[in-house]
Amino acid sequence: MGDRPRSIFIDELPSHLLVQILTSGRLSATDLACLEQTCQVFRGNYALFPPIFQSLIDYVAFQLCGIHPIYVSLSSNARKDLFDRCDGNWKRVLRFLQSVEQSSDLVNTSSGNQMQISTGSYHTLVISNSSIYSCGSSLCGVLGRGPEITRSGSFERINFPSSSQVVHVSASHNHAAFLLLSGEVFTCGDNPSFCCGHGEVGRALFWPKLVETLKGVSCKQAATGLSFTAFLTRQGHVYTCGTNAHGQLGHGDNVDRPTPKIVEALKGVGHVVQIAAGPSYTLAVMDDGTVYSFGSGTNFCLGHGEQHNELQPRAIQFFKRRNIHVVRVSAGDEHVVALDSNGYVYTWGKGYCGALGHGDENDKTIPALLSSIKGHLVVQVCARKRKTFVLIENGSVYAFGWMAFGSLGFSDRGPSDKVLKPQILDNLRAHHVSQISTGLYHTVVITNKGLIFGFGDNERGQLGHDSLRACRKPIQIEMEEALDEAGLVAGIISNY
Repeated sequence: MGDRPRSIFIDELPSHLLVQILTSGRLSATDLACLEQTCQVFRGNYALFPPIFQSLIDYVAFQLCGIHPIYVSLSSNARKDLFDRCDGNWKRVLRFLQSVEQSSDLVNTSSGNQMQISTGSYHTLVISNSSIYSCGSSLCGVLGRGPEITRSGSFERINFPSSSQVVHVSASHNHAAFLLLSGEVFTCGDNPSFCCGHGEVGRALFWPKLVETLKGVSCKQAATGLSFTAFLTRQGHVYTCGTNAHGQLGHGDNVDRPTPKIVEALKGVGHVVQIAAGPSYTLAVMDDGTVYSFGSGTNFCLGHGEQHNELQPRAIQFFKRRNIHVVRVSAGDEHVVALDSNGYVYTWGKGYCGALGHGDENDKTIPALLSSIKGHLVVQVCARKRKTFVLIENGSVYAFGWMAFGSLGFSDRGPSDKVLKPQILDNLRAHHVSQISTGLYHTVVITNKGLIFGFGDNERGQLGHDSLRACRKPIQIEMEEALDEAGLVAGIISNY
């Protein structure tokens, strides 16, 4: 018998090979920190690397930052500012970049599951293990589980073809959009305004239906407004459909579109990386950090200092003139929140109930820096009806605005109180929150362990609990993930 091959220990591997291994997968900043703490070889410094790197893991984090899409899009000055903001720690820079990306995408939990939440006015949608679940009010079919479902007090799975992997979801008041790994788009809900994109179909759609017009157009994100929808492709183009009374579709007119049509004006200025939809306005973030807005100028949500409607995308000059690179935006009912590449937050629009977080109820006609949390590195912003949430890199959540049935999560506040400045949610301190979404009067969060918590109004079961009417303190939501293939209804197959 021949000699058996000798086992090789990790500390015997050449450092350049270790780097290649560590940068070839999708390791998170947390993974790297764990490796550094548990194995001496990763804490070592090597002559192969420049002396500015304190360890092998530090160098790996630098390499991973260098290929991250957000970091790649930053100017050299913006990269330096971010590095300084993170105290010269490449692992912290990487954690910021990955956290921002996950805030509007799938969250990678410690259990290996990938999750995303999206809250409509009175319902909630959750992606877990590539399947989609819904609960709450099924107004016009928004739960996607058939016409017989009018209310659901617990999360149940929406049936897609068995091979489908849902990777993104967007919920609005009256319709929803689902994106598959294949890039295909499905929608359901009320469609008299054509917001579902299926042409002259005036009836409600109670099961997710493939948007035929977008076949061959690979999409990665959807943003659902009140009666319109925007779709972002993997090529950085935007398509819109639905009601267009205020120019929210961005085509330079007020003509409704029954099927998705590309926004030519955005196609001509660059690559869009994120979109957001308010009730009747749209925001688009470009890869160079520019923010374009169009649609209804009511409530100053377009950020141009006036309340005129914009029928075509118009750049918000506040950010351009100051070389502020915006990475994410959130469109509320009456206000907007933006996050820049340094983890700073800006708000504008109506200041009702302190929704802008500046300590008063004054309106802001153009973006204003939220100075009270400048000391924190923010990774997600979330706005809805007169309330705002801000997620910090360490998993803490700050909230401000209108309590609205307890949907801010402060159990020591009255159900209609106002919180004028950002305050930390003590009720979530024990958990590392990775993503947050808020509906009209309820809020749901996902932690890094894959736990789901909800608070606020539950009159329609939107918190996934049958026995509660409201909850001012976050309560854990259990979700049944058993795949009930017997629940497939033969009549929905034609929708695919």
